[in-house]
Amino acid sequence: MPVSSRAWHLAARPIGEPKPTDFVSVTTTVADPGPGYILVRNDWLSVDPYMRGRMDEGESYIPQFELGEAMTGHAVGTVVASGADNVPVGSTVSHFLGWREYALLPAGVEVLDTRLAPAQAYLGVLGMTGLTAYAGLTHIAPVRQGDVVFVSAAAGAVGSVAGQIARRLGAAKVIGSAGGPGKARRLVEDFGYDIGLDYRAGDLPGQLTKAAPEGIDVYFDNVGGDHLQAALGTMNQHGRIALCGAISIYNNAEPPPGPSNLPLAIGKRITLRGMNVGDHYDIATDYIQQATDWLQDGSLRTAETILEGIDKTVEAFLAMMRGANTGKTLVHLP
Repeated sequence: MPVSSRAWHLAARPIGEPKPTDFVSVTTTVADPGPGYILVRNDWLSVDPYMRGRMDEGESYIPQFELGEAMTGHAVGTVVASGADNVPVGSTVSHFLGWREYALLPAGVEVLDTRLAPAQAYLGVLGMTGLTAYAGLTHIAPVRQGDVVFVSAAAGAVGSVAGQIARRLGAAKVIGSAGGPGKARRLVEDFGYDIGLDYRAGDLPGQLTKAAPEGIDVYFDNVGGDHLQAALGTMNQHGRIALCGAISIYNNAEPPPGPSNLPLAIGKRITLRGMNVGDHYDIATDYIQQATDWLQDGSLRTAETILEGIDKTVEAFLAMMRGANTGKTLVHLP
């Protein structure tokens, strides 16, 4: 029988920081799957910084959310009805129809092996966020033996993995920044960083210079703004910067000024390269095989910030954008 499903719609395009009133919960009916389709009950929903850009008008590398329509994003769920022999009932699958309780999908979805790792790991360390860290440090700003590496938003979903991958790639020193003394401590205690900086303590350029008097060779940028400026000032000649994200400016109503010291990139011959994880799915299988081994032997540590229930999805997104999370932010649908 058709099922009732709640889903989140974008009610208004945010101006500046999104508000709860920019979203609305809508209950719809989802039909039984016909031949070649499956019905999935979502168990885990992912909320991610890139979703903020999808709320604005204008073209981007991924289609914007449409007003009055269900939002989308990565999710993992259980097949509860199937019109496809290759995806039987009970399978755990990954797909892109998140922000809702039930999803009707073509059978060409990824079936997950939950014997290797918990289902939600495929939304984090074994999913887009883990692959982003790996691709950034192997293909965009490759880490070489003996490098000094700096990662911003280092306690977040990507950053908490990036520091550990940098170490495996031969980095001699790994420095991370996070918001607050507690998060800065966790960078060292839980995620393998040598030094954790609390950017909220102020004077980030001074903190970074003290942490890396020898200079920085690789910067993995998740923040932009003041972090990018501080990194440019500390980079060594021929340094490499992976421009992964700029969460510090996503809510700006007006375009922010660029780093005032950007000309340093010329004199130091720094490479600044933007990245999109969608360009690197060709290395996903190799990465997942390695990361699964690291998880199983305990050498790769992860963290999750979990909110319970479909009603908490917007709250989870807004909190993540404010930096209230450690590790991957997920919504669990019990």
